[in-house]
Amino acid sequence: MPDKARFFGKHEHSLDAKGRVILPARFRPAFDQGAYLSQYTSRCLALWTPEEFDLQLERLDQLQDAGPEEMNQARYFAAGTVDVEVDRQGRFMIPAGMRDFARLENQVLVNGAINRVELWSPALWGERVEPAERALTQEA
Repeated sequence: MPDKARFFGKHEHSLDAKGRVILPARFRPAFDQGAYLSQYTSRCLALWTPEEFDLQLERLDQLQDAGPEEMNQARYFAAGTVDVEVDRQGRFMIPAGMRDFARLENQVLVNGAINRVELWSPALWGERVEPAERALTQEA
């Protein structure tokens, strides 16, 4: 059984005129069998390997029986997900509605997030991680 894909690092890329972004070369092998793109927390997008996507679906399938709020979380995740194909140049299309959701315009941060790849607007990334960055850089 192959090792589970793990993602780390921050990469800056541009959206092309067709709404495509380039996946960093080091991430591409994990998506040879397909990829799933979903709306995710804090207005970012998450790119999942098929294996990790299946785990997310299983988790949400079990969670939705807990109550109406959990069911709505599962519905939202499923409705906000598309399958995407990474082409030979490592590009994949981000649908317009997903670009709007994540507030992606020209620049995209393509970040490894351990079990997924996240796509961020640089401005939103700065807002979300600034408190953590401040905490890490404070002197004792």
